[in-house]
Amino acid sequence: MTASTTRRRRRGLVRFLVAGPLLTAGALTAVPAHAGPADDLRINEVVTTGDVNDSIELYNKGTATIDVSGWILKDDDNAHSYKIASGTTLGPGAYRAFDVHGKFGLGPDDDARLYTADGKTLVDHFSWSGHSAPSWSRCPDGTGTFRQAAVTLGAPNNCGAGGGGTTPVAWPGSGTATAADASNAFGEDLSGLFQEGGVMWGARNSGELWRLVRDGSGGWKPDTTNGWGSGKKVHYPNGSGTPDDEGVTLTGSGSTAGVYLAAERDGDSSATSRLSVLRYDTSGSGTALTAAQEWNLTSDLPPTGSNLGLEGIAWVPDSYLTTAGFKDASTGAAYTPGAYGSHTGGVFFLGVEGTGMIYGYVLQDSGAFTRVASMSSDMGGVMELQWEPQTSRLWVVCDDTCSGQHRTMQVDASGAFATTAVYNRPTGMPNYNNEGFSLAGVDECTAGSKPVYWADDSNDGGHALRKGAITC
Repeated sequence: MTASTTRRRRRGLVRFLVAGPLLTAGALTAVPAHAGPADDLRINEVVTTGDVNDSIELYNKGTATIDVSGWILKDDDNAHSYKIASGTTLGPGAYRAFDVHGKFGLGPDDDARLYTADGKTLVDHFSWSGHSAPSWSRCPDGTGTFRQAAVTLGAPNNCGAGGGGTTPVAWPGSGTATAADASNAFGEDLSGLFQEGGVMWGARNSGELWRLVRDGSGGWKPDTTNGWGSGKKVHYPNGSGTPDDEGVTLTGSGSTAGVYLAAERDGDSSATSRLSVLRYDTSGSGTALTAAQEWNLTSDLPPTGSNLGLEGIAWVPDSYLTTAGFKDASTGAAYTPGAYGSHTGGVFFLGVEGTGMIYGYVLQDSGAFTRVASMSSDMGGVMELQWEPQTSRLWVVCDDTCSGQHRTMQVDASGAFATTAVYNRPTGMPNYNNEGFSLAGVDECTAGSKPVYWADDSNDGGHALRKGAITC
């Protein structure tokens, strides 16, 4: 996502539509539905962060499937409407989130309304005063009142005490951050990062993969060998298209086994989501790369805006997951890598910008895939994911949407990933549009600290890379 795109969104009101009880000036009032058999359909969650996420979730609390083809979502303005696609149904106990930001925005004082296809029969509505932080969620699902909670679009609401949040603490390292690239070396759009020893891989969302090497002064510069001088254009497996690549990662076998990119759409068809993981062989000397394989996950994930999709990607080894007792959400039992045949020896975790959700996938060599985890980051959006093997923790990073907040997660006693800490950005680093984050390895620890790097999508002050430090 470019800086100009971000700023355009912030100049307008960002809003979310959700059908449910009425929240006005802190008070909650249940509003009865008036749609006969549709009485079991409820607005269950609304996300309105004041930035990029405008979503309304519906929930079927009944025992029969409900066809919502042509039903209409509105905010407090009758001229604004979002028509639900033909063929859309919600089975008993089903959740479905609708991203309405392309039709209208949801403000800090607004109303989300759900109508049947005639546009006149009000089924449910929810009014609020103040943006969600990060979600307005009905607790319990379908029947309770709305409260602030974690974002769980497309899944049961997080109704535990405090909504799953953790109190932020100071950055665990140096409070300073300095430029780590030459002036205007990359320009805007540098997003995901991944350090592999003396190489830094960078995903630039204009459809490029960059290979960076050390510049001799603690920073990074473009590799000028083997066609890397201006980054390499990336394409889909048939050689066409321009993947909007936002995240980059490697498996435990390193870049010789392929570089993996997370992409949210084809830049040549930018209005349509294409939520994919792509693997590239980077050993050649040409100036373009054609994906060796694509796992297109679009049909398996909740709908999202075309520019609000996959932003971060991290590979977590099977060895950690099995030792930690990770539970496979697709089976409800302990994760068993052998059940998935030939794969990369780990699970790929993917962060979604528009919802703040994180999904875990086993990507098989055959091209098949299985979702084994769905969890909320408890943030308004996820811009980067990084696995830190030395501490066995998953880093979850948000940009200026969340004031540069960082979270760490590990598998808890229930077998699911849970937040273990929440860190504010370093005090000396302004609230940049940081969409990339990478940590040096344990081999770079000196006097108890090691380098970390951020990629600023906006190229603020003419710099896209910044360097800080964290305790080892």
